[in-house]
Amino acid sequence: MSQSDRQTQTRPADHRVQELRASAHLMTLEAGIFCLVNGSLNAADDTISGVRVSVTDPLDSNVTIASFRADGWLTGGGDSALIRVLSGPAQVLVTIYQPAGGPVESPPKLRVLRLSEAAAPEGTTAPAPATGTGVRRPVMVLTEPHDIIAHVQRSGDIGRSFGEWVGTPGSQMAIEGFSLTAPKDLEPGDLTYQAVLGRGWMSPWSEAGQFCGSRGMALPILGLRVKLGGAAANRYELRYSATFLDGTKLDGLGSEDSCETPTLAALEAMRIELQPKSAGKEPAGPKKAATKALAPTKKKAAVAASMSVASKATERSKASSR
Repeated sequence: MSQSDRQTQTRPADHRVQELRASAHLMTLEAGIFCLVNGSLNAADDTISGVRVSVTDPLDSNVTIASFRADGWLTGGGDSALIRVLSGPAQVLVTIYQPAGGPVESPPKLRVLRLSEAAAPEGTTAPAPATGTGVRRPVMVLTEPHDIIAHVQRSGDIGRSFGEWVGTPGSQMAIEGFSLTAPKDLEPGDLTYQAVLGRGWMSPWSEAGQFCGSRGMALPILGLRVKLGGAAANRYELRYSATFLDGTKLDGLGSEDSCETPTLAALEAMRIELQPKSAGKEPAGPKKAATKALAPTKKKAAVAASMSVASKATERSKASSR
């Protein structure tokens, strides 16, 4: 077999591999809780471009990373990841991926926001112990389905049904994240929600079944926003209420209303009501039947009244003839 024949046979296999331009960077952080935000524009659908952040040692529990997206990518448009460092300095690996065939793109617009000076272990409010072991209490995670699951400070995951409070008003224990389950007749994309992370700063939209927020990072969310989309908005009624650590209580919010306080206090408890719009209303059929059933009764009463009048007239006629 000639060299040209061998090249012809291997060429189709070569097209299965797409080259990317990748650059890796080590970012050093002190103890605390940080948020890494990719503020670049979203890449085109047919382009693989984005950022991933990961720990340098998977066995080291000193650093914890939680992405708001289930796939872990920060493609742009405000995609964020939370980084918790128990004892610093510590390093995380930031890898940037860009297409190899096109022109050299400008680096992504990454921002690092420090959310907390010290990262307390799960279930405590004090700084990490001086030993710096990085060992945290296990985080309780629910696996069975519930309408609402919220991760509550010092309690772990709590599951409730629509219409019930999740979290305890007045408990002074913050909610760190939550997920919703759509009714069986709705698609996951019909029920979406966000967490309030700061002033004018929301997490990306999460679909029903996806967890929004964090677990075990001692980082409370500051509110929420829930939206009914598509045909679900015409079939269901959505209302939600919430209490906050500063004592504020908000009631009667509807689809796409932002539930947060002016002071951006941490979310303490929430109640989400999701009911079919026809619930609680009597069907039209029985009402019509009841109306028809009354008609013969009215006729009988009218006939009886006319017969009584006729009988009295006959008696008066007989009396006058006498």
